[in-house]
Amino acid sequence: MIPLFFLVSGEHPTLPYAEIRAILESENILYDELERLPQILRLNSSTSCVQEVSSRSSLTKVCCLELFKCKADKRSILRNVSDMLYDQFIDSGHTFAVRVSRVQRSSPHLDIEKLEGEIGRGVLNKKRGIKVRLSSPDKTFFGALTGKSFVFGLKLAEVAPKPFYRRRGKNRPFFHPSALPPKLARCMVNLARPKADCVVLDPFCGSGSILIEAGLIGCRVLGSDVKDLMVKGSLLNMRFFGVEALGISVAEAGKLPFQRADRIVTDPPYGKSTTTLGYTVREVASRFLSEGADILPDGGYVSMASPRNLGIGGMGEDEGFEVIEKHLVYVHRSLTREIVIFKKE
Repeated sequence: MIPLFFLVSGEHPTLPYAEIRAILESENILYDELERLPQILRLNSSTSCVQEVSSRSSLTKVCCLELFKCKADKRSILRNVSDMLYDQFIDSGHTFAVRVSRVQRSSPHLDIEKLEGEIGRGVLNKKRGIKVRLSSPDKTFFGALTGKSFVFGLKLAEVAPKPFYRRRGKNRPFFHPSALPPKLARCMVNLARPKADCVVLDPFCGSGSILIEAGLIGCRVLGSDVKDLMVKGSLLNMRFFGVEALGISVAEAGKLPFQRADRIVTDPPYGKSTTTLGYTVREVASRFLSEGADILPDGGYVSMASPRNLGIGGMGEDEGFEVIEKHLVYVHRSLTREIVIFKKE
């Protein structure tokens, strides 16, 4: 186990940390969580952890090998930089850069550019035969000013945000206003803890956001929707992004044609820009949870979104599910989503 830290998105207070933990649990990667700081998660784990998180996460930005953590004042930072031995992290003849990120206005008294330069000079003084190169260096040392702390390490991976932006609704061949944002859809998939090759079902597939994100991390996907137009649109979007479904059909969530799935990830209709066939939103959710309990194996997970006031946690418990975690996601004044993760016991 090695010390690692992850710079995560500030878009939500709890989802980024939960997503990392869920990814590691899905792949049975051992970890020891050390500390949660503003937009930083520190833990001990193996290097395989970095590969899994960087390839799957939607709310992680940077993955680093941690070299030290100290107070967020220049004297402490430069002293720790000077105390480090860099031979095992960068070879002679290689180039490097130093990048520092300020989290949530932390340490406003510190000038980022000056700090990067002083850290860079400190590294040069400790390791002969290396050079600074700001563009495409061989190695990047990365620091984060977070709260009253400074965390410093060697960058191992970075998660590019552009692929998620390219999959937003306006960039798809079929658009629907109820579509989940790709980053949230991917996070919900990860929270269901699927391994690659797991069968993931979305019984309210809409325009295919969840199925696309599940397929792109190597899951096999099943989908259904009560509207033929949405099923056709979902297929069109999935094929546009190179995802093929095991099966997709027109069906009610309470009468699914599928007998088994390893995970269920879904965002049922709320009755505004979507249809509920005359059922209340509560009835739709209740029918789905009853059906899902029969489809999932013991130990299977459901990642489900709904309006906050619906209380789906209690509804799931009535069907024999265990509530693992809950997260609230503000959408607009009249809608706050509650994302609940259930486990079938």
